[in-house]
Order: sequence, then structure tokens, then C-alpha cells
Amino acid sequence: MTKSGASLSASGLGSLLGHLDPDAERAADAYQALRRVLVSFFTWRGAWVPDELADETLDRLAAKLERGLQVDDVRRFARGIARLVLLEFFRRPDVRALRADESELERLPAPAQPDPEPLRECLERCLAELPPESRDLILRYYVDQGRPKIENRRRLAEELGVSESALRNRAQRVRDRLERCTTGCRSGTKATRAVAT
Repeated sequence: MTKSGASLSASGLGSLLGHLDPDAERAADAYQALRRVLVSFFTWRGAWVPDELADETLDRLAAKLERGLQVDDVRRFARGIARLVLLEFFRRPDVRALRADESELERLPAPAQPDPEPLRECLERCLAELPPESRDLILRYYVDQGRPKIENRRRLAEELGVSESALRNRAQRVRDRLERCTTGCRSGTKATRAVAT
């Protein structure tokens, strides 16, 4: 993407960091956090060069601050610049041409989806072949989402008398066995025996 000016200068970076936090270490952390927010902003809006656009946004922000622009909320101002950068990105001729090609592809009929039944049957069969303690672990490990999931896994690790890291390793080993088993089951091989201990 063509930048609006020169790359981020040392004085521009210093000005930006100073606006983020007077403490140098906290300012550096705040800079990285702001960059992650911007990368996520561009990623979720379908820009396929989110890092480049985040850097462009920070460059423009730093240049404005270096020129003495008074900004009350730097993070909010950065999001405003990011929206402009995104708009400019999607107006670029090469990007517009690529998006036009994508819209043509979207009009094509969708490929037939694989039948989920064989996978479900294989998964149930492979779960049934697991030792009871492994089956209980894997079913309990993948319960809930977000905070309840974290609490659930902490309780499970305490019950088993292992660290959360060791619990993750155990669950991964069981999951690997299940994946090998279901792959073998679906391909019609005898790999369902892979879950046997």
C-alpha cells in the first residue's frame, strides 16, 4: 500500500509512545496492544494484509502527533484513521479487481457437502472403543466455552491430580488417537484398533 508519508520516524514514534503512557515500558506495551487491536480490526473486515494496514495506521497517527495535533483519546483516534485506511485499501484498483473476481466465484454453485453421518458414526464407534477413563477425560475436557471451559479444565486437572499442562497433553494424546481412529474408520481400514490400549 502506498503510504501517505515517510516511514515512522524516531521522533514520531516517541510522540506516539508519549501519548500512550508517560512510562516508557507501559507505553511500549500499550503500543503493541494497540497494534494487535488494529490487526484484528483489518482482519475481521476482510483485508488480507492486516499487519501492513495496521503499520500504515500507526505511521499516520504518529505523523499527526509529531506535527502537534492535539488528541484526547489516541486509541479512538487510531480507529478513525484505521477506517480511512481500510476504505482506501478497498478502493485500490488491484484490490477492486480481485474482489470482483471473488464475487464471480461466489456465484458458482457451492460444492456438495460431505455427508456428516459416516463421521458421526465413526466418532461414536471410536469413542466407545476408548478405555472408560480416556473417554471420560476427552468428553469432559471439551465441555463449555469461554470462562466456564477454563474453570472446568482446572477442576478436572485437580480431580486427576495433575497440572493443567499435563491435562492438556493427556487430552491431546486421546484426541490424536480418536482422529487416527475416525480417519481409518471412514476410509474403511482396520485403523479403528488404534484406540486400543
